Amino acid sequence: MKLADIITTVEGSLLTPCANPDTEILGGFSGDLMSDVLASIRPDSVLITGLSNPQVIRTALIADVRLIVFARGKQPSQDTIKLAADEKMPVAISKLGLYEIAARLSALGLPSFEMPLDRSFDTTL
Repeated sequence: MKLADIITTVEGSLLTPCANPDTEILGGFSGDLMSDVLASIRPDSVLITGLSNPQVIRTALIADVRLIVFARGKQPSQDTIKLAADEKMPVAISKLGLYEIAARLSALGLPSFEMPLDRSFDTTL
């Protein structure tokens, strides 16, 4: 799915001028724990998060994310936007929540790019 199509689907607004609207996004991941992002996201994805601090940008760069969508109308600081622009990381804001954004993108065929975590514990009682 193209970056521009994702922005439209999530009723988003692009905050960084560096975005190429034709960038291909291959999957998606939703989450607020950056440790989970690093542990289980696959490259070339959109990261949907409610966090809006500079650490999100740094994490996305390490994880080869192609687009960050800040959910719930969370407005990142100017420092966060500047860092994203300096690093050429496209970021957008959407008034929708994480669940709604993920549902809309999934309904259009964008697959989950959340890899299973190796959990070696027994959840049975």
